[in-house]
Parts: sequence; structure tokens; C-alpha cells
Amino acid sequence: MSSNGLAVAFGRGFLPLNLPAKARPTVIRKTVLPPLPDPRGAIVASFGDPVESPPLRQLASGKKTACALICDITRPVPNHLFLRPMVETMVDAGIPLSGITILVATGLHRPNLGDELAELVGDRWVMQNVRIENHYARNSEDHVNLGATATRQTPVRINRLFVDAELRIATGLVEPHFMAGWSGGRKVIAPGVAGHETIRTFHSARFMEDPLAVQCNLAGNPLHEEQLEIVRRIGDVYALNTVLDEERRLVYVTFGEVIASHLKAVELIADATQVRVPRRFSTVVTSSAGYPLDKTYYQTIKSMVTPLDILEPGGTLIVASECSEGFGSEEFRRSQAKLVELGPERFLATLTAKSLAEIDEWQTEMQLKPMRRGTVQLFTTGLNAEERHITGVDMVASLDDAIAASIARHQDRDVAIIPEGPYVVPRWRP
Repeated sequence: MSSNGLAVAFGRGFLPLNLPAKARPTVIRKTVLPPLPDPRGAIVASFGDPVESPPLRQLASGKKTACALICDITRPVPNHLFLRPMVETMVDAGIPLSGITILVATGLHRPNLGDELAELVGDRWVMQNVRIENHYARNSEDHVNLGATATRQTPVRINRLFVDAELRIATGLVEPHFMAGWSGGRKVIAPGVAGHETIRTFHSARFMEDPLAVQCNLAGNPLHEEQLEIVRRIGDVYALNTVLDEERRLVYVTFGEVIASHLKAVELIADATQVRVPRRFSTVVTSSAGYPLDKTYYQTIKSMVTPLDILEPGGTLIVASECSEGFGSEEFRRSQAKLVELGPERFLATLTAKSLAEIDEWQTEMQLKPMRRGTVQLFTTGLNAEERHITGVDMVASLDDAIAASIARHQDRDVAIIPEGPYVVPRWRP
């Protein structure tokens, strides 16, 4: 922390901010929710007191197979707290250990292997005793074809390990998501373990450019509506939903029917996460929420979209992201290079006629939103010169200097600071 106590999340720590003496900072944080005194006990209790479903032990009784989904390494889900008690409950109810699979819901991200997989699972006993697999969206033979959604004709291809299991459980973290409204629940299934055709369809421009496909909104959100239809097509699905504070401590957990249990968690955190702000700012400073979300530039774009409601048109958005793992996929790299080559308007024009988005170009499309609003600046330590160029945003060597320059440029000494990046959604309410 700096002498004034101001800092933003960066990697596994924080970057201190030393603002000019004349600056007037407004720090925007979500409402503090008290951490649970006995996290593991709360998780076990949720298995016995579910939302709109029988208890986990009863769900597992008489079944021979189960598949539990976990998010990939980009989400700080507390798998170490719940995987073993979940597996042990299922085994005690009669499912053989050999019949249980943990499936990493990678979507179209890379697999999590080796030491990274061990870090993700967080429990040596689970690593040694339970079958763990990664989802590969490009492997068509791994997926069951469930037809197309009635509403928007999205092709539904879902991982066979999940569809064919007698007991299906999604686990995840409920937090704002800049396209699907909220993460967790149904989103762990699609795109989490969906085939590439499914993912590329509802990441196409007709979904992405919909004004209702925004953070914290489920009403009329086309991605959310498609996800619900996909879940219902699969059949009975259950979910464990977790909520964390800034220190990654568990503050809330629900278990039960996938849609109802997810909505109960959303109801709890909606007001705590969305923070009303009485004005807009010409200078907004934010982060990519630190590790693990700020491992790549691909994930960093989320932090550029979330605070747009409080950025004054023509203002400056300054983002801190370590990008310790670099840029992202090769497909994303090509998409960003295309953006820089064509410019925002021509790049968007190439997307609107496609029914299937190219892999990872939807993240570039989302970057167009802050670029339309104002100037985007990035402080990072993890990108090379070529990667910095194809971000398409302005690089800064110092957060403090960038903030001072923005204050001077806009002749406005008020600065909004969002330490936890996309996990907090500021709302302008004049």
C-alpha cells in the first residue's frame, strides 16, 4: 500500500498509488460481506439443505456415475474447500469412486495440466483418487449433439462425460460477467463444457452487440436465455455456487437445482457488487482483479468494460494488469492484430455478417466498447513490444504518472479508483 493507503490488485499482490496532492480520489469497492467462520462446514451444510432439490446424499443414492464440473484456472474458485466433501458424500451414498469424474470446464481456453491442475484442484487426496479430465471444445467426438435451441437456433453440443453421467453437478464462482450478466451456474455448462459450434454461435456479433448482454443483467440477456435453454435440454443438473470477498474468503454458498441455486446466490450479491456512484469521472483507474484473472491480456479486457458506466465520454480509463502469462491464444492474437490493422469500425463490420464467431475474436469485439467511450491506457509488466502494439490501447510506464497526466489533461482532479477491477460494477446514479 502507498502512504495514503491506495492500491489496486496486480498479480498476487497490489500496486500502490501515489496521487498528486490536488487529486480527490473516490475508492469504489463492493459492500463488505463477512466471511463464513467455518467455510467447509457451510459447504457440507448446503449439501443437506439445498435449494429446490433433494439433498446431495439422496441425489447420489442408487446412482453409479457422477460428473462434477469445475472452472478452469482463470477463476479463483475455492475447489480445495468443497471437492473432497462432495466426492465423499457421493461415495457414502453408494456411487463408486471409480464412477466419479471431475471435468475442468475450459470452454475454448487451453487445458489445465500438471502443477497447474494440482493448484486448481487444491486437494492432494482428490488428485490421487478421482478421475480428472479437461474439456476440449474442438474435439467433436467428445460431445453429444442435443439439436438446436428453439429461440435462436444455437447448436447444442455438450461434453459426453457430463451429459451421460447419472448425477450432474456444476460448481463455480458467482460474480459479475461482462456479457452473460453473472458467472457461475449455467455458464459453467455453456460455454464451460460446450462444443466450439455452441460457443462460437452465442459469442457472435448478434449476441455481443445486444444492449442487454451486459454485466449484472439477466432479464432479456440473450446469452443467459440460451444458457437456460441448453441446461433444460440436458435434463436434471445441480450446482454448487460460491461467493468470495476481496481476500478470496468464502462468504456465501448454495447448493441445489442449477438455475434456482444460482439465482439465490445472485440475489445475495447483486446489491453488494453493484455500487451506486453519484457522478461520472474523467479519470478511472482499475485493475484486472489480480491473479488469476490478470494472467493474460485476453482476460484483462473484462476490466475495461465493467466500469464504463462511470467513465465520462472522452475520459481516460487506466488499467493495471500483470499479464504474467502473456497475451492469450493465437486466435486472439490474430484478432487483435486485425483490429489494429483495420481500425475499430472496419473490424466490427467484418463480424456482423457471421453466424459463427472466429475463436476468441469476441474478446476483441468487447474491447471496442471502451475504445468508443474514451482513451484506454494499460500498465503491464508481462507483454513484449509486439504484443503491446496489438493491444490497440495506449501503454503507460507508470500508473502514478498516467493518473497525473489524465488529471491535467481533463482539468478534473476527481479520480475513481476500483481496486478489484471487474468484480465490482459501478453504476452512475445522478
